[in-house]
Amino acid sequence: MTSRPKKHSLTLKGHRTSVSLEDDFWQAFREIAALENRSINDLAAEIDRNRGAAMGLASAIRVYVLRHYRG
Repeated sequence: MTSRPKKHSLTLKGHRTSVSLEDDFWQAFREIAALENRSINDLAAEIDRNRGAAMGLASAIRVYVLRHYRG
């Protein structure tokens, strides 16, 4: 895994936002989206809707990826 997160842009609710994740998490996130036949923007929007107010989007994506592979 790379030591530094990399920023990527996503579109949520019609607005661009940047999310910083490590390369391994980006790769896993893209794989999950492909398995579900969804775009990463669509999957990120769902994660954004379901995350708690205390958790940032990047953390919520990491938890989603972790739960997917643990599940």
